[in-house]
Amino acid sequence: MKRYEWANGAKLEEHSRRKLKILREYVFDYLTVRCQLPQQQRFRLAIVDGFAGGGRYECGTAGSAMIFVEQLKAAVHAVNTQRAVQDLGAIEVECLLVFNDTSRDAIEALQSNIAPLQADIAETSPRLHLRMVYLNDAFEAAYPKIKGFLERGRYRNVLFNLDQCGHSHVERGTIIDIMNSYPAAEVFYTFAVTSLLAFLQKDRPQRLHTQLGHLGLSGNDLQALDGLMGRTEWLGTAEKIVFEAFNPCASYVSPFSINNPDGWRYWLIHFARSYRARQVYNNILHRNATLQAHFGRSGLDMLSYDPRHDDGRLYLFDNEGRAFAKTQLQGDIPRLVSEAGDAMSMTEFYEDIYNVTPAHADDVHAAIIDNPDLEVVTPAGGKRRKANTIGANDVIKAKPQRSFFPLFFDSWTGRKGEGN
Repeated sequence: MKRYEWANGAKLEEHSRRKLKILREYVFDYLTVRCQLPQQQRFRLAIVDGFAGGGRYECGTAGSAMIFVEQLKAAVHAVNTQRAVQDLGAIEVECLLVFNDTSRDAIEALQSNIAPLQADIAETSPRLHLRMVYLNDAFEAAYPKIKGFLERGRYRNVLFNLDQCGHSHVERGTIIDIMNSYPAAEVFYTFAVTSLLAFLQKDRPQRLHTQLGHLGLSGNDLQALDGLMGRTEWLGTAEKIVFEAFNPCASYVSPFSINNPDGWRYWLIHFARSYRARQVYNNILHRNATLQAHFGRSGLDMLSYDPRHDDGRLYLFDNEGRAFAKTQLQGDIPRLVSEAGDAMSMTEFYEDIYNVTPAHADDVHAAIIDNPDLEVVTPAGGKRRKANTIGANDVIKAKPQRSFFPLFFDSWTGRKGEGN
């Protein structure tokens, strides 16, 4: 945003509105998921908003910084209400909030907008303890200071929101450093995809030329993209480019575009170290169908779509997409289990799949229970009968009499083998 825009509130663009809805729900679910242990008495986290803005847009809608504060209050209340019902002790939540923006107008407006929320929490939410730090700098210049705050506070649970204009305000190395520096780090990263392509045009011109070739473009034809950005073939191509560029940054990278009426121009990526974080994120996208978009496969191996040979499919996290995903999961899941031998723990299964699927957890579990060739075994040796009872400590196993395909193939003769 330009500096002067925050003096009276900036204009809220449609892609930002969609991103903010996802962010609002994720923060609430994040805290409720992380505060489930009956033995817990305290939870500590830090939230860093690297491009915090002024707090409210000109239409009155809350920006990301205010959403964090509002949802922390709502989630702490919900968590402790539920714990009281379960006759468990309340949890104290401590959160360091670091708000940075390069605009002095933005920071001054934000402090003014946050103050009433902070006062309300101090009066009405005794279990929520906030410390707020305001910085006024370019993000890369502010990052060493931010890292110092986090290290001195010994924070393990860290959530960064990096909602930049363009692509050049956050270095990829900084994302890698964030993900490697904290045991439970997550990053939301927003950018305009044309800015990423302009960077890649200089950094990897030949590879970019190859990736764009099937669209009739070369690395030097980026201006011609404007008329193609509403085509699903473009979305599939861009998603693979984005994933390739950022997959080394974290164990789990969601390369989904913000689904915008005028074309797929803006990307919101979620980086995480834990499959559980990606699982929660996928579920939120399905709860908010059409806010983000994926093009390719919808089971496992979501990016195996080849635009030269395959017919990809637009996946908008809606009921139609979920129905198609279930069909693909019916074949994909037993194949994965077979490749592991004949069994794998559900934790290992989740760790394998969640960087390669947009599917909802309920659809994954239903595809397992409904599959005649699979069974889920409990730690005590029993069999799961319902999808919603599957847990991370269970084992997914191929049944002895399976119909999908044999385990062995004689590569010398081309005949199916019997095994030993």
